[in-house]
Amino acid sequence: MITKQLHSFFGGVHPLDYKGYTEDKAIQPGPAVKTVTIPLSQHIGAVCQPVVNKGDAVEAGQIIGKSDAFVSAPVHSPIEGKVKEIALASHAILGRCLSIIIEADAPAAPVLPADFDARFDDSGYTAEQICTAVAPAGLVGMGGAGFPTRIKIDPAPPKEVLLVNGCECEPFITCDYRLMLEWTNKIIAGIRLAKKAVGCKRVIIAIEDNKPKAIELLASNAQVRQAGIEIVPVKTRYPQGGERQLINTVLGRQVKTGSIPPAIGVLVMNVATAAAVADAVVNRKPLTHRVVTVTGEAIAQPANLYTAIGTSVGELIEFCGGLTKKGAKVIMGGPMTGTAIADLSTPIVKTTGAITVLTKRQVGRAKHDQRVTPCIRCGRCIEVCPEKINPTKIAHAVMHNMMDEAKNYYISACIECGCCSYICPANIELTGYIKTGKVLLAREQKKMPK
Repeated sequence: MITKQLHSFFGGVHPLDYKGYTEDKAIQPGPAVKTVTIPLSQHIGAVCQPVVNKGDAVEAGQIIGKSDAFVSAPVHSPIEGKVKEIALASHAILGRCLSIIIEADAPAAPVLPADFDARFDDSGYTAEQICTAVAPAGLVGMGGAGFPTRIKIDPAPPKEVLLVNGCECEPFITCDYRLMLEWTNKIIAGIRLAKKAVGCKRVIIAIEDNKPKAIELLASNAQVRQAGIEIVPVKTRYPQGGERQLINTVLGRQVKTGSIPPAIGVLVMNVATAAAVADAVVNRKPLTHRVVTVTGEAIAQPANLYTAIGTSVGELIEFCGGLTKKGAKVIMGGPMTGTAIADLSTPIVKTTGAITVLTKRQVGRAKHDQRVTPCIRCGRCIEVCPEKINPTKIAHAVMHNMMDEAKNYYISACIECGCCSYICPANIELTGYIKTGKVLLAREQKKMPK
């Protein structure tokens, strides 16, 4: 059943989508890796501690790190091999992170999993069984946030609506789009299982209207019709896929600043996470592999790769034929919310949806020219900010180390979507300053006496 969009969120931008590089590229197996580097921090919450030692033999799918904290998710080895080292290694967000480096016994390309049978029946699974299977599988939100899935699908607090995010609004990235086309039944199975675990009555799948094939395929799916799942095509506008913006667009509800969707009875789940739920519950498969889009003008053969978590960025780029042009920026993720990296040994993690390599021309197109000039007080950043805050005021407060002022301007409300940086005619990296300010505030918080 297709339902019309009734509402719209404030702000947002319309960047060129650049999805043509990979939107028609079917998912294929990634490289056969000799070693993987598994960071012990891949999610929101407590960092895992290693439960293996250097020299230990490990099986594919074995838990190698976990935490007893409530908000956490275990990490697993994606390959059979031996623990080569437990040491600090490159991490896109943290800089360096304690990681477990595993050497494969016999390098082999990942086996591309098949889609589920269209006749999948969820009646044999109880809510308790679903939750019990998801917890040890290490599932986290795979759309970027990385919140442990086991906590999200808990029936408490009660949720009325399961809102499935198939927007994939960020430029370049097409991994979720290919999942919707190729693993349709697996996604639907995961959605039905999550619905049963949560106990909600209404399920909505929201997809941006620049993906008509995915909308048509899901709307015509027999299980979607039987389960009464609503398909809502939403207008293509960034950051439509942000959970606060998507809830506003689809349901017309506001999530208060500092609050979370479950507080208003809504659970938001990415389509890749839904597929992972199905694998965890039905196949007892932990989250050890994911689909990653490797893309950009400089990539010789852009692709959507099903690859082992822990594979290095450099290996993925080489697997796609390397670079045909000089890359000006390598980004873990997309150009709006991703993190630029300098170390190509940095491994992909559970939340890595893309590796984007931008040329100087592409960087320049996104930022007019690269010369930073003084702020002209044009107000464009305020017009596009989906959270209705003043990015310039926050950024200038951070520049001058006025952190109390940054807090007064609601720095914590920023979702780091990058709209302000994208639109700024002065080329000021407003989002970058805000991210830095959050780090500084977090450090101050740690120093405060308890």
